[in-house]
Amino acid sequence: MSPFGSWGLPAALLALLCCPGSSEKAPSKQEAVKLGDSYKINCTSDCPNPLIKGLETLLDKKVLQEQAQWTEYLVSNISQDSVLYCYSTCSGKQTKKAVIVNVFHPPEQVLLRLQPARVTVGSSFTITCSVTAAIPLERLTLTLLHGEKPLHVQTFENGTDTPATATHNAIAHKKDGHHNFSCRADLDLHALGRGVISNVSEVQVLQVYEPMQDNQMVIIITVVSVLLFLFVTSVLLCFIFGQQWHQRRIGTYRVQEAWRTLRRTYRTQPT
Repeated sequence: MSPFGSWGLPAALLALLCCPGSSEKAPSKQEAVKLGDSYKINCTSDCPNPLIKGLETLLDKKVLQEQAQWTEYLVSNISQDSVLYCYSTCSGKQTKKAVIVNVFHPPEQVLLRLQPARVTVGSSFTITCSVTAAIPLERLTLTLLHGEKPLHVQTFENGTDTPATATHNAIAHKKDGHHNFSCRADLDLHALGRGVISNVSEVQVLQVYEPMQDNQMVIIITVVSVLLFLFVTSVLLCFIFGQQWHQRRIGTYRVQEAWRTLRRTYRTQPT
């Protein structure tokens, strides 16, 4: 436990400022830690037997190993940017070292959407790319790509847009249907002692149709509909005429049969 008890960091700083003897402040060091991860820090002293030494932080910490001139700590569950203070006192000389821990979160989920996904040549469409979680946001860059060609680059200097979104409006060309659209998210951590963390969305394909093709399709559908109508009409007419012809034949047979019956009756009568 810190020798300053519940007073924590304010008491340590007050002791360094007010107690007799000289004080020395080492240059600050910056480290980048992924959100929620742990960080090992080694607090060292040039003094062979420092009177007081320790680590001041509001985060969870535990001692991993310790020697006379140094102590290694594990700081856990880092959820925000923090400053860790290593302090020591030796022969009336106070020293403190600050380690600035910067939290980052890589762009793990990059979503791309084309609206609409099917257009005719000359029509407008919208490309939208969004990243649900990326820290620090001001170091994020979204690039909308058509094949390998950049269409739009979006940065977030103010760091307030959540989720981070890039939108680009475009006019569909015939060649657009032959290239894929994608979105690349770059988190630049060079200033924090790391490189660039990148992630790319799934590829989306824009379906582009020429207006002439659509007109031809309408013509084909119309012709097929007319032919189908004529076929159905001819079948119905054949059926109707067949029924009429059948009825006429039955009527003729009945008249002839009646005439034969009448003649036989007349012949059988006595003269």
